[in-house]
Amino acid sequence: MLLLLTHHPAVAEALTPPSIVVTQDRTTVSVAWSPVPSANGYRLFYASYPYTGPDSTQSIDLDGGATSISAELWDGAAFYIAVTAHNDTASSDFSNIELFFLSTAPLLDADALPVTGTSWYKPPVSITWHWQLKGEVNTSYPAKLYDIDLFNSSAALINTLKASGKKVICYFSAGSYEDFREDKDKFKTAELGNALVDRLNERWLDIRSLNVAGIMISRLNLAALKGCDGVEPDNMDAYLNNSGFDLSARDQLAFNKFIANEAHKRGLSVGLKNNMEQIPELIDFFDFSVNEQCHEFHECNVLRGFIINGKPVLNAEYQQSYVDNPAEREALCNISNGIQFSTLILSRNLDDSLRFSCL
Repeated sequence: MLLLLTHHPAVAEALTPPSIVVTQDRTTVSVAWSPVPSANGYRLFYASYPYTGPDSTQSIDLDGGATSISAELWDGAAFYIAVTAHNDTASSDFSNIELFFLSTAPLLDADALPVTGTSWYKPPVSITWHWQLKGEVNTSYPAKLYDIDLFNSSAALINTLKASGKKVICYFSAGSYEDFREDKDKFKTAELGNALVDRLNERWLDIRSLNVAGIMISRLNLAALKGCDGVEPDNMDAYLNNSGFDLSARDQLAFNKFIANEAHKRGLSVGLKNNMEQIPELIDFFDFSVNEQCHEFHECNVLRGFIINGKPVLNAEYQQSYVDNPAEREALCNISNGIQFSTLILSRNLDDSLRFSCL
């Protein structure tokens, strides 16, 4: 993670680091950046993914004022990449470090098969977990798995959790636009649909869009760069909602399979969030389920396929009676533990203001 920081050029006098943008078109990758004042050349650093140590980092000198480079690589090529600026007396710090994966395959394919040939974390049934998406993350719980926000969680926090023996799942919304995310300007107006119920700062996305798919690839790359063990992509059931788009079940399958396969290519575990209607078609693509309120709405039986396949169900319940009535809470936990679900009773805000664990 952030491997290139271990292979740093000497800095004699401050030069502003470049800011790079990486784009890809199947097996062609392009890197571009704005000119750095006082620089007379640039150096591109790259290392294959997964990282195998400092000796795998290589560089290319780009003199003559060049501020971009393109290359045709191969199907499955995967690299970390960064750029420094230099002049006759100094070199800058590294630019932002990016990660890319190239593929000749179509991005969205409802008939895609699960990715094989790579390894990733596979959480066990009945794992203890903590789910917190808002506020300063409470790192003190003895839970084996933490589910936290991708954008708001630093690499340092993720490293701290992992150093204590925990696995880290990073949350992002795959099916909705959020007007407060740092990459919000990458979406096109035509890709933004109706507002989500009770979340007016979020709008459904047109999951058929290749631009949307590209943004989600960038988010998965960010998860890999930060050191997440897996991801929780949210809002994976747009076709069942009033999205503003004419989305079919096959559109949703294509998008969800794409998210799962791209996560696995990056060595990331991936969970299916809700969307219980498509579990039979998707269970082989996902490593766990994240479910809200299956006990309250008597839907838990639909999720038993995950348990049967050795994959955990991470369940959250919000009903106030589970908080106020210890007997009702105990009854819920007895049922949940009996079917081997990992159940938490939480505040809907997921801000650690309330937490009971059945395990």
